[in-house]
Amino acid sequence: MALRPTLIAALLALGGVCTAHAEPALTVGNTLSFFQGKFGTNNNINIRYDATDIQYGDGNDWRVKLTVPYVSESGLPVGSTLSGNTVVGGGSSTQTHSASGLGDVWLAGHYKIFQGVGLTPSITPYAKIKFGTASSDNGLGTGKNDYELGVGLQQIIGNNWFPFANLGYRFVGNPTGQNLRNIAVYQLGASYAASQQNIFTLMYAAQQALVAGAPAPSDLIAAWNYNLTPNGSGFQVYVDKGLSHSSANFGVGIGGQIVF
Repeated sequence: MALRPTLIAALLALGGVCTAHAEPALTVGNTLSFFQGKFGTNNNINIRYDATDIQYGDGNDWRVKLTVPYVSESGLPVGSTLSGNTVVGGGSSTQTHSASGLGDVWLAGHYKIFQGVGLTPSITPYAKIKFGTASSDNGLGTGKNDYELGVGLQQIIGNNWFPFANLGYRFVGNPTGQNLRNIAVYQLGASYAASQQNIFTLMYAAQQALVAGAPAPSDLIAAWNYNLTPNGSGFQVYVDKGLSHSSANFGVGIGGQIVF
């Protein structure tokens, strides 16, 4: 499944690559997304994702972010569950159901330990917690917490190019009756600042399969951020193309953020 709560939240930060704050600032954003595809099942599944992000930090060296989503889905096979980037269990069922409600809440912290110099990238370790707040009875989540540790690498080429990579390992909460694996996750891409206002990003995102033998989700994402103010307030749009049978066929989203 290409629904990527932490990835969608990260898109809000892409407009800040050229607008880091000298002093800590509060950022509030919201992203509306829609995904459609089979997600490794025999059914067409529609997922609408409304994520509110609250972030505090200087936009460069450190930041803490809380993501609170509302999820609405239709076509999910009975017995299936949304788990991070994957639909697990019940994939062969011909019966489907619809559900909506609070999704899994994410809390993430990033802290830069090395400022890149020359060809050496900046190094920013991170830690994330997914709280199992989504209803397991309705198939919106596993009801279990996930924990992720990783590192973000970012390079600056000239004044316009910002290649980056995020590499992490997720410890997955395993609900009763499932055999979910811990997984590696990663995103590779680059942002291009055409101007202080216009920033374009192309990113490849993938992870290991949660279930042994299942296809691993992978996606290609293109995003455009437009900064309305010098401190990074603005909006963004993105498109997502699934590259795996476990991913969505396509996804689209639009969001905005205000930096106080």
